[in-house]
Amino acid sequence: MVIRPYGYAIWESIQDYLNVRFKETGHSNMYFPQFIPYSFIEKEASHVEGFSPELALVTIGGGKELEEKLVVRPTSETIVNHMFTQWIQSYRELPLMINQWANVTRWEMRTKPFIRTLEFLWQEGHTAHATPEEAEKEALQMIDVYTKFAYEQAAIPVIVGRKSRAETFAGAACTYTIEAMMGDRKALQAGTSHNLGQNFSRAFGTQFTDENGQRKYIWQTSWAISTRFVGGIIMTHGDDAGLMLPPRLAPIQVVIVPIWKKADEKMGVINAATTVEKLLKTAGIKVKLDDSEQRTPGWKFNFWEMKGVPLRIEVGPRDVASGSVVVSRRDIPGKPGKEFGVSMDPSVLEDHVKSRLEDIQESLLQRATLFRDSNIVDVSSYEELKVAISQGKWARGPWSASDADESKVKEETGATIRCFPFDQPQGRKTCFMTGNPADEVAIFARSY
Repeated sequence: MVIRPYGYAIWESIQDYLNVRFKETGHSNMYFPQFIPYSFIEKEASHVEGFSPELALVTIGGGKELEEKLVVRPTSETIVNHMFTQWIQSYRELPLMINQWANVTRWEMRTKPFIRTLEFLWQEGHTAHATPEEAEKEALQMIDVYTKFAYEQAAIPVIVGRKSRAETFAGAACTYTIEAMMGDRKALQAGTSHNLGQNFSRAFGTQFTDENGQRKYIWQTSWAISTRFVGGIIMTHGDDAGLMLPPRLAPIQVVIVPIWKKADEKMGVINAATTVEKLLKTAGIKVKLDDSEQRTPGWKFNFWEMKGVPLRIEVGPRDVASGSVVVSRRDIPGKPGKEFGVSMDPSVLEDHVKSRLEDIQESLLQRATLFRDSNIVDVSSYEELKVAISQGKWARGPWSASDADESKVKEETGATIRCFPFDQPQGRKTCFMTGNPADEVAIFARSY
């Protein structure tokens, strides 16, 4: 999959936000090799079992058969541990908290642009700690960073929770996830944070000397968000006219379209449009002036709507004469989304545009939240779950059944446990599958 400039610009917006958050929470960026010795992958049993169907292997290098085959990075826990074992000797070197922005390769048989691709871009954080409590706190802190990003930047109302045993990352003690509902009502695992416990440190012999001189295995976490999130933004907010991008992540927040018919109108319109462009750029708004003469204004309207630009400003001869502009919102089609006679006065226009961008950001989140909540059904029996899933909805119900029962649900309905939400209802609960008491409700849905 080739990511073209506009799509990559969305990924850059995601990077810009998360990079700051990671550094604020004490992590440093670095880089690990893309080729990993196969013996590293084999060291953690559940890890190799979980990833082996997706591995791409290198057997020839420099024209010669390699003594040991190499794995093209599917994830970096193993090579990170190989290095942690050399870097960590004492409790004084803990916690060790790093992140890398990289590409990974997983041999995907059913591809879908952004959502499931053979190669994708991501960040992967890896941390080492002296105690299990520190590792758990870190895993929860990072899923919280992802949750805030989803709500506040992407306007995607995710459900945050814990994965079931069957859906836990291969090699992790526990996986936390943010699950998002797409426009087709399928679930997207939009970000994960794993408490790895001591699974990898025991496999690699990654130990430290504690304050009492005792040798102990480190406790670890890993966590990641990928270019899959770009697909999530497209499928959460898009409509039949194309993309609809949340202003805080949009590569272009405002497009200015100058309109004229007669040659003597052109100069005044272009000058006014350029003045508006400079004003908004100075105010820190990402703005594009489309003054190309090869396309009609109507074509430009359609093109930038398709690109999902949140706001369009139109400047014509009448607007120049009245010292005003027309402002159109992408999230409200047609005349209801148009405002006429908005003053070009710098302070008025700047405040107006900033206010509208915030309105659109909030509107997209509210709309997505309403859509999500209206498509989650509470169930109290397996039959009710089957009906909900057959209607394409998410099913939420008490669950304390076995892994085998979970597999049965997947086989018979195509749905999996997306998570046990952190936000749990109070009171006594009865498992809808077994009739036994249940401590938690789970959310089931079909996914990609």
